[in-house]
Amino acid sequence: MERNNLYPIFLKTQNLNVLIVGGGNVAEEKLRFLLKSSPDACVTIVSPMFREDTLSLSKKGDVTLIKDKYSKRYLKGKHIVIATTDVPKVNVKVYKHCRKRSILINVADNPPYCDFYMGGIVTKGNVKVAISTNGKSPTTAKRLRQFFEDVIPENVDDLVKNLNEYRKTIKGDFGQKVETLNEFTKGLIAKKEV
Repeated sequence: MERNNLYPIFLKTQNLNVLIVGGGNVAEEKLRFLLKSSPDACVTIVSPMFREDTLSLSKKGDVTLIKDKYSKRYLKGKHIVIATTDVPKVNVKVYKHCRKRSILINVADNPPYCDFYMGGIVTKGNVKVAISTNGKSPTTAKRLRQFFEDVIPENVDDLVKNLNEYRKTIKGDFGQKVETLNEFTKGLIAKKEV
């Protein structure tokens, strides 16, 4: 049976420099997704053209637009790159340049040229759930995201904040604190008998 071996992480994008190469629909979708999840992300987009909606969206965050063709000089100081052009040869060139510089790269809709995927994300206050289908089915990730948006209660953030305050009052070493919190939160996922 095939399994998803990806390692999920949550990045502090305000501390990273993200480059999007391309200015079309896919670039706009990636920018929208990034800013929705991380409104404080530091993003640069390089493209010979930009859609009107991309121009508007760029004003909502820390987004720099550079009207130019891709050149490897735009990789300087970047940590993450997303290539979205409709020219496969350009996307592969971006990929190769990034691999030489140990920069994480995602070539949109081309899994062999991706170090990471951008999955479905549900955010409710301090709680964030990320969903991956291992690059196999973004539509399934979208449907699962919609499901979790419905089932995770709106007040889950209050619970997280209250548990954080409770955690500060627990005495003992790390192991004892974890055990106490595990016991206290067991009821959150207890299955109800029918």
